[in-house]
Amino acid sequence: MGMSKEDASNPTVAVLILISVILTSLGVYDKIAQWAGAGTAVPVTGFANSMCSAALEHRSEGLVLGVGANMFKLAGSVIVFGTVAAFFVGIAHLLLGTNGGH
Repeated sequence: MGMSKEDASNPTVAVLILISVILTSLGVYDKIAQWAGAGTAVPVTGFANSMCSAALEHRSEGLVLGVGANMFKLAGSVIVFGTVAAFFVGIAHLLLGTNGGH
């Protein structure tokens, strides 16, 4: 598609997430995981699978209290850790005055 490696990285991750969610919704992701083992535990696809699985499991309870509340039980801690870590890295970057080589 004429993209550099850097330009292709974000669309590649988005496609992996989309494929993971589609395969989880169809019930195929678990079969692949049994065959591939730890190969499906890649952080991006594994995280998408865990969120989608929780959402599908609780969809009978409704969109807000079922899907919305339960899909973040596992993923919530990961999101909070990432946000807090990014905050502290940003503060350290600001205080140390590094500009990443620019």
